[in-house]
Amino acid sequence: MSTAATVDLSLLRSASVPPQFSPAVKVGVKKLDVACTAASPSDGRVSCTFGRRELLFTATTSFLLPAANVSAAEDVNFHLQEEINKVLSKGNAAGLLRLVFHDAGTFDKDENTGGMNGSIIYELDRPENIGLKRSLKILEKAKAEVDSVKPVSWADLIAAAGAYAVLICGGPKINVELGRVDAMIPDPEGKLPEETQGVASMKQSFMRKGFSTRELVALSGAHTLGNKGFGDPTVFDNSYYKILLGKPWSSSDGMSSMIGLPSDRALVQDDECMRWIAKYADDQGLFFEDFKNVYIKLVNSGAKWKRSM
Repeated sequence: MSTAATVDLSLLRSASVPPQFSPAVKVGVKKLDVACTAASPSDGRVSCTFGRRELLFTATTSFLLPAANVSAAEDVNFHLQEEINKVLSKGNAAGLLRLVFHDAGTFDKDENTGGMNGSIIYELDRPENIGLKRSLKILEKAKAEVDSVKPVSWADLIAAAGAYAVLICGGPKINVELGRVDAMIPDPEGKLPEETQGVASMKQSFMRKGFSTRELVALSGAHTLGNKGFGDPTVFDNSYYKILLGKPWSSSDGMSSMIGLPSDRALVQDDECMRWIAKYADDQGLFFEDFKNVYIKLVNSGAKWKRSM
């Protein structure tokens, strides 16, 4: 009797399961040999064959993993979250999320440069990064504590911190894979979308990074955090879209005219963007799901990965 099981390796990147392995698995007092081989490089899955007739259990994905590697990866992730939580507060969440965007936002799909690589630590003196030194300093203590157990890259730390910032402010839980390698030099200049861009150039800028209009609008919803005037500055919700629909900057009220950045106001001038703004204003669950997915895409853009954790 032969039984095959399939394991999705995309779930295991931080555990770094090799393409071929032959663990011995105990079942009661008997030993079961398991031979696993990569099905194809493109789909990232592994086919495993169990060679004994006396197959007394149903194999599960977690049962097939090298336990030591999975445990080590989980320990690193837990320790990372624990240390980030010590330094993270709702008051500094917006700054940490901005740090994510300014590190990952340099990605250029055509040139294959930039992205989530920790290069922001070399770029803090650029005009577009004013104010980010404080956010980076908040994470320095967490990094020192995590490094004392197992070194973590700035790219991993920043990506994880942004996800936790969203969560503590009431947003969706975002699972961030670990294993990014830091760049040793700054990314090219002029790659971040500018706050004064019109909607057409902004859509083109995001397209060069591999993001659709829907993803652009979903990512822009992060501006619900902070002091840009979109509801409670420490609550992650869909207030951003509800307020955009009202176009408060067109009011004669002086304070209302200061709400949002020029790039935020530009979104409502585009019919395609407006369709998604209206959807997210009406359905916070849809916004949360789309934001979660595009955040993961953002922090994986341009990332270089370690072979093992």
